[in-house]
Amino acid sequence: MSTETINKPAVTEEITMTAKAAEQVRKLRSENKIPDSHGLRLGVKGGGCSGMTYVLAFDEQPGEKDHILELHNIRVFIDPKSLFFLSGTVLDFSDGLNGKGFVFNNPQASKTCGCGSSFGV
Repeated sequence: MSTETINKPAVTEEITMTAKAAEQVRKLRSENKIPDSHGLRLGVKGGGCSGMTYVLAFDEQPGEKDHILELHNIRVFIDPKSLFFLSGTVLDFSDGLNGKGFVFNNPQASKTCGCGSSFGV
């Protein structure tokens, strides 16, 4: 299988997740004994050095107003406010020399902090 095929993202109008990120989500789910029925929560909240921080967690059920996506056979829950700020974002996973972790490539972020975990719009 080519690298292009492995890293080809699953796309919706709002959010994109790379195969590498999906693989890491499955690994975390397995290591922490989280049932496959739980969804991945993507969101934003106020804080961080640039004004907003990203949220990444597992939830048993979506919230009443959550937008529900299916990316690489992973249910993803996003609340309406977060969806506004995350629209167009690519969720990736990096394990390079600059550190290991999930990376939110957000085209709406007009500024980011040095660590990449907060942003401003």
